[in-house]
Formats: sequence, C-alpha cells, structure tokens
Amino acid sequence: MKKLFSFCLTVLFLFPIGGYAQGIGPERGSLVMVGGGMRDLSILERFMDLAGGKDAPIVFIPTAGEGDQYDEFYQGLNSFRAVGASNLTVLHTSDPIVANTEEFVSPLLEAHGVWFGGGRQWRLVDAYMNTRVHEELDALLERGGVIGGSSAGATIQGSYLARGDTQTNTVMMGDHEEGLAFIKNVAIDQHLLRRNRQFDLIEIIEARPELLGIGIDEDTAIIVRGDNFEVMGSGYVAIYDARKMIDSGGQYYFLAPGDRFNLATREAFRPSRDLQPLERIVEREWPKK
Repeated sequence: MKKLFSFCLTVLFLFPIGGYAQGIGPERGSLVMVGGGMRDLSILERFMDLAGGKDAPIVFIPTAGEGDQYDEFYQGLNSFRAVGASNLTVLHTSDPIVANTEEFVSPLLEAHGVWFGGGRQWRLVDAYMNTRVHEELDALLERGGVIGGSSAGATIQGSYLARGDTQTNTVMMGDHEEGLAFIKNVAIDQHLLRRNRQFDLIEIIEARPELLGIGIDEDTAIIVRGDNFEVMGSGYVAIYDARKMIDSGGQYYFLAPGDRFNLATREAFRPSRDLQPLERIVEREWPKK
C-alpha cells in the first residue's frame, strides 16, 4: 500500500490534473541547464537520451565564447564525443542578419537537440534574440526536442538574463536583461557555490519579486520537463522565491541531487519522503527594504 501511495504521488507530481495551467517550462520538449564545470558526463548522457540517443542530430552553439570562428575541431565538442555523440554540427554567427537567413538555420530544422556553450550570455542575445534562430529553437521544443547548456548556456534559457552586462559578469542587472525565455519568469545563475555566488540572486529577486531565482552549482543540472524539474549531478541548486522563506528567515534554500521542484506552485519535493514537500519552507514575503 505504501508503494502504491508513493507511486500515485509521483504520477500527480509529474502529470498534474488540475489546479494550475502549465506555462513556466516548455509545454513539450525538455531543457537541461548546467551550472558549469561539465566534468560529470552523466549529465550529457541524460541530454543525449532526451535527444533520442547517440546518433541523434545535435547542434552545438558556441557563440557565448570569445572566438570569431568555430569548426568541427572545436574542443567544446570533446565531451559530447566522449559520451558517444556521432552527429554533431557547430552553428555560430555574431550577426543577427545572418541568424535570420534560411541557409543558416537549416541545421536546426533537423536537430533533435541544441546545446549552448559557456562564455558571456549577452553575446547570445545580440546574435539570436528574435531571429529565425530563436524561432527554430522554440519550434525544436514544440516538436519534443531538448535544449541544453552550461554556464552562460544555462542562464540564457531564462526569461530574465542574470549577469547580462557587457562590461563585467559581476553586475547582476546589467545592460541586457532579457533571455531567450525557454523557461518563463525565471532568472538563472551558475557556478553557484564554486564561485561563492549564493547571495547574488537576492538582488534580482528583491528588485523583481515576481521572478523565481534558480542558482546552479558546477557539475550540477536541472532537467526541466513541463512545469517540473529534477536536480542531478554532484552539487546543489538554490531556490530564491520572494514569497517563501525557510523558517529561520533565510532568503534561499538548497535542493540536492534527486530533489524535484514544481515551477508553477513553487514547491520542492524530496523523493526519499515519498514526494512530500520539503519541511521548513513557509509562505512569507521577504522583508522590504
């Protein structure tokens, strides 16, 4: 009976039958957001599984980096080859006019998965925001594909662009504040504990309390399907929600590998507790300054 109860809770979590409308995460398809590092190849293996296997056509977009040109020898592809990916295409331009051409977007039409490399996320905005590339990325999700990325490639997937300043990556609310919005009403930060960034998203959530902040540590990922995500990897994910605090008054709390989160209800779940909500999270707004 206990196993049956646990199974029913899992079904209700993954496939809710009422109470809210889906619309935070992608209605179809999946997202993989990694906090940097990329030493844990099990995350890439999960990405390839979501794309359809090792032979699935994958497009790698390295535009967040500093290079002017990239080809099939780009070292960022080495991790994909290490997990057996055999159908890789590199797609890069810094020119939004080029990003609007039929020839340039053609690899995206057949792709099962797209991966954004690390660097500076504002470069991705300047090249691809509101272009045909952007349209085809949305279309990829609509047909059930997967979009992933590490570091800047994770942050760009949110609707709010954290660290989007062109001068420095230490400014949280800079001259670029709009991401590609594969996940709505969310700001994403990366390299969380490795670079001692666990307090940085508070600035954004205090200024924009309607947003949910998600901070992801290195070698850690969230796997988003619909309005739910699961944590995998070796580190932690921090949640920043102006409507909720831990009972000690803290302004963020951590999720561990295996934990799950409902983006619509903003509830965290721990499978070891039969998917019951985490304790010590209370409905209380942060003190206003």
